[in-house]
Amino acid sequence: MLRRELPSEETAGRVIRLAEGRIAPGIDESPLQPFQPWHEWMQPLCWWYDEPVALSVEQTPGEDWLDARTWLACLPESWFPLLSTALEVAAWLDNHRFCGRCGAPAKRLDSEFAMHCERCGHRNYPRISPCIITLVTHGEALLLARSPRFPAGRYSTLAGFIEPGESAEEAVRREIFEEVGLSVGRISYYKSQAWPFPHSLMLGFFAEAASRRIHIDGVEIADAAWFSPRRLPQLPPLYSISRALIETHLREVDPRG
Repeated sequence: MLRRELPSEETAGRVIRLAEGRIAPGIDESPLQPFQPWHEWMQPLCWWYDEPVALSVEQTPGEDWLDARTWLACLPESWFPLLSTALEVAAWLDNHRFCGRCGAPAKRLDSEFAMHCERCGHRNYPRISPCIITLVTHGEALLLARSPRFPAGRYSTLAGFIEPGESAEEAVRREIFEEVGLSVGRISYYKSQAWPFPHSLMLGFFAEAASRRIHIDGVEIADAAWFSPRRLPQLPPLYSISRALIETHLREVDPRG
């Protein structure tokens, strides 16, 4: 499917057009434009089913361009790596047009994802921000929470950025205690997912709570509650690792689904 080798020697191929987090519709109800010549401002991105793909970051989206979350919701899961790569690279290109050390204009290198400063030699690479995302359980019950930014009625798992010098496991315990006042016992790693909003790497965990007494911080978390597998709120979208954590737990407590 996706091959992470930059097609830097290619001069034509498929294109993803992106502006302000919105992606242009292409052919066959996909975000890929037809095979076409590449312009110098396009960023070689990857290979998709043995076809070279470039990214065209543009100023203004068209009226029929869809936001990335809509694309991810309607496409098969296999498309997630391609769109995630395009979104993260687009954010990096937009945020690193100038050198972070001396302020001079930076030049894009086609041989790798790198912005090079010819004045001082500094290079910037795509930013990846490691985060933990954790489903806290107590028996079969799930602890789910609401961020003030969530759509009305939606609850999700707890998440937060890993701080400098901190392990992922330490971050799990710290974030849970800071957000809902819980201490947890056993924690176990699940899997990871690139999360391109704008450049996170989500490390998924399960954590077993020592009790069900919670204290909400009221800042990062607007509400939190324990839910029975038989009575759940509106959940995160299917393409998210948060939803995967929840669905995995539900299958374990009720294998019949």
